[in-house]
Amino acid sequence: MPEKLLISIITVNLNDVEGLKRTMTSVFEQTWQEFEYIVIDGGSTDGSKEYIEQHSDRIDFWVSEKDSGIYNAMNKGIKAATGKYLLFLNSGDHLFEDTILEQNNQFLMTYDLVYFNLNVVGPENTFVKYYPDKLCFSYFIKDTLPHPATFIKVTLFEKIGFYDEDLKIVSDWKFFIESICKFNASYNRIDEILATFYLDGLSSYPENSEIIHEEKMKVLKSNFNVFQKDNNRLNELESLISNLRKSKKIKLLVKLGLLNKF
Repeated sequence: MPEKLLISIITVNLNDVEGLKRTMTSVFEQTWQEFEYIVIDGGSTDGSKEYIEQHSDRIDFWVSEKDSGIYNAMNKGIKAATGKYLLFLNSGDHLFEDTILEQNNQFLMTYDLVYFNLNVVGPENTFVKYYPDKLCFSYFIKDTLPHPATFIKVTLFEKIGFYDEDLKIVSDWKFFIESICKFNASYNRIDEILATFYLDGLSSYPENSEIIHEEKMKVLKSNFNVFQKDNNRLNELESLISNLRKSKKIKLLVKLGLLNKF
């Protein structure tokens, strides 16, 4: 029996043929090719299917059929994958450099999650987003990990379950917060840029901010209600301390030596 491949790269697409070309090209041009490539298309009608067919000899598994949403498509990719680690590089996003997998595949050994920095391209500027070395509940209240720059050990999906298809936008955030704060997943941060992400997806649209908030609150109340109460209290205390530091009376007491600086 052949040895199991280390990585499965999964690309999800729906009617974004130009973005798909950018993504697939970055995968095909990698100098290290010991990975499996999977493309899940949602029944596109813009030429995406034809483009996939033209390059099917370089794709290990692909399908073009209607689905119920992005997380349904991502779950199809998980079910088709055979690699030890999964990387979701969805249509439009791309690997940062042609040598990036060659340079970093050695970090994929034992950790459940291995995450990198992310190059972010917005409508007005480009910047690198850095992620913390230590992850905690309060971090996930405000942020998440980047799915285009995070390798997920497949056994973590076997332990936690697939992406929640009842959620439209934050199911990957739910998976990450549950992995760290509920299932104590092991993780490692690598201080390198792995991928480029374009701010044109569902979670980037301002009009979706209310949906994102509602979905996150639903997850927090059902799974982390006690944590959330503690976090709210911590935020109140931090706000109180911040206001005290700005107080002229407090500053005077510190200056006179009657109160230690805090």
